[in-house]
Amino acid sequence: MDSVGCGGAPDARAFFNGTRPDTGANTLAHIAAACAEGRAEEGRSGSLRMPVLDSLGLGAAVRLASGAGAPGFGADPQGLWGAATEVSRGKDTPSGHWELAGVPVPWEWSYFPETDPAFPPELTAEVARLAGTEGILGNRHASGTEIIARLGEEHIRTGWPICYTSADSVFQIAAHEQAFGLERLLALCAALAPRLHAMKIGRVIARPFTGAPGSFRRTANRHDYAIAPPAPTLLDWAAGAGRQTHAIGKIGDIFSMRGVSDLHKGADDAALFEHLLTLASDAAPGSLTFANFVEFDSLYGHRRDVSGYARALEAFDATAGRFLARLRPGDLAIFTADHGNDPTWTGTDHTRERVPVIGWGRGLRPVGQVAFTDVAASVAAHLGIPAQGPGRSFL
Repeated sequence: MDSVGCGGAPDARAFFNGTRPDTGANTLAHIAAACAEGRAEEGRSGSLRMPVLDSLGLGAAVRLASGAGAPGFGADPQGLWGAATEVSRGKDTPSGHWELAGVPVPWEWSYFPETDPAFPPELTAEVARLAGTEGILGNRHASGTEIIARLGEEHIRTGWPICYTSADSVFQIAAHEQAFGLERLLALCAALAPRLHAMKIGRVIARPFTGAPGSFRRTANRHDYAIAPPAPTLLDWAAGAGRQTHAIGKIGDIFSMRGVSDLHKGADDAALFEHLLTLASDAAPGSLTFANFVEFDSLYGHRRDVSGYARALEAFDATAGRFLARLRPGDLAIFTADHGNDPTWTGTDHTRERVPVIGWGRGLRPVGQVAFTDVAASVAAHLGIPAQGPGRSFL
């Protein structure tokens, strides 16, 4: 559950949104409080309702992680429950996912400054050279939807790619699928990625869009060109043991397709969950499925949309009930997150938080405070394959 943190990170004071440290950020508890106080009434109403995951131990995980109560979460846990703490020096997508898969990040990521322009001239010159254009547009920190709306018409007129970044370690390129060409955009990002990776910029992201001025919209053909993990991950361990591995959503991009047998993508989280529902019934025994549901983060966390985030959580919980009903004896399901993105917080960046670890398939099992890498070790233990990372199984 991308960005669904539960507060309490012991090093939150070292991470910032602008000048404000992340100390006290708590994505789940603060959304629950806002709902209970009537401050999240757009498209929904009342207390935050997540009965399926709360029955497994979600509310208990929030209290364990941060000591904070989450209004509306009071169930006695019936599943595996605990909270995980990250050690990688980043609150970003690759760091969280790699560490959950057994590999902490051994380096510091690089970021572009909040200046205008944001990129060094030699980098923009290389982008223009690879694109076959006389220059680029953008060259700043920006919201993707905002910068496309503002510069999309000029992009179509000039053919210049729109380049921007964010608080993450990313370089994003937006281009019109028809006017610029989707394959041309993907080739540009792929050619540029090695240079950015050498700078320890985590991802080059292709952001294709379609439409006309006033009605531009991003498409589902986004592609992330990420630095490869520095060591074999849980996906590699499983694939090396001859197991089938399924990646849903961004997982293939995040892990550079390493250890991935089958990739399942979709236009939105609802489409991705249909893949998960199918695999709950059809995946081969002994296989591994790793899914990322990004819209909590991309649509609501970064935009500080508390009501939207609450709606997404409630919809996810309802669908999680359908998913759990399809699982078979011997299956293990774990719900967790890669970082926080508290929509009540200052700024638009992720927030440094612990994350919940909620499980189905092992009965009532409180696991306490664990490491991100312990998730990978535990999944490996369940699958009966050797774990190669520093984590320890909590099963």
